[in-house]
Amino acid sequence: METTARDFNQRSSQILAAAARGETITVTKNGVAVARVVPMGDDDVPPYPTDPMGDIQLPDLGLPDLTDEEIEDALKGMGS
Repeated sequence: METTARDFNQRSSQILAAAARGETITVTKNGVAVARVVPMGDDDVPPYPTDPMGDIQLPDLGLPDLTDEEIEDALKGMGS
């Protein structure tokens, strides 16, 4: 299947549904192929998470622990 970028913009839901059914869609702009929408297979999904997970470990910078009130006081007037 082939579609224009404009048509893809207007009918993306239907075009993505066609890809989900197994069709490969070529998207053209000014008659030139610029993208291809292909169906995803089970092998296309990585076997590991691709987004951050768990606690973030920040380095100890040796800064004092401040209360919320101390932080608010320090920031008053900044950015105004």
